[in-house]
Amino acid sequence: MAVNLSKGGNISLTKVAPGLTKAVVGLGWKPRTTDGAAFDLDAAALLVDSDGRALSDRHFVFFNNLQDPSGAVVHQGDNRTGDGDGDDEQIAVDLAALPAEVVRVVFLASIYEAEDRRQNFGQVSDAYIRVFDAEDPQDDAKTVVFDLGEDASTETALVFGELYRNAGDWKFRAVGQGYASGLAGIVADYGLAAA
Repeated sequence: MAVNLSKGGNISLTKVAPGLTKAVVGLGWKPRTTDGAAFDLDAAALLVDSDGRALSDRHFVFFNNLQDPSGAVVHQGDNRTGDGDGDDEQIAVDLAALPAEVVRVVFLASIYEAEDRRQNFGQVSDAYIRVFDAEDPQDDAKTVVFDLGEDASTETALVFGELYRNAGDWKFRAVGQGYASGLAGIVADYGLAAA
């Protein structure tokens, strides 16, 4: 059975999956039926240093930059519809290969062209993030899940969660922080400018 976290909760990945070195972070969602317009949510990851800033633009992993310079964080591809069961997008993380200056990997999702389409996370249901062992993906006991619930009514981007180093151990924290300022607001908080 998977470990379920509440907003703000954290857990040691070593306790959940001893020996874990290759993790997969899956994000999923279901667009609510509104006006029939398609939703395109995009998952991304930011590799962050001890000052809380992304190391560089190249350390922002998303559909147009599928991996960071070290190759430790790799986006598995863009799902433009959210259709189907299971994770809509996945990002693989080789914890052992992450550069020492990376103290956090922040996972987020934004709604593509949200302002033009008049869409927000209040129109999205069943949003979640999960972390599991890439080498044993079927073992639910080695999986951590955070269900975001329905509390992001006007936000167009969300920080779902983060992996972070703590005394030589990797932990996962359920964040669930929404941004009405969209992707630009999130990346600005981590020291980058949106293009």
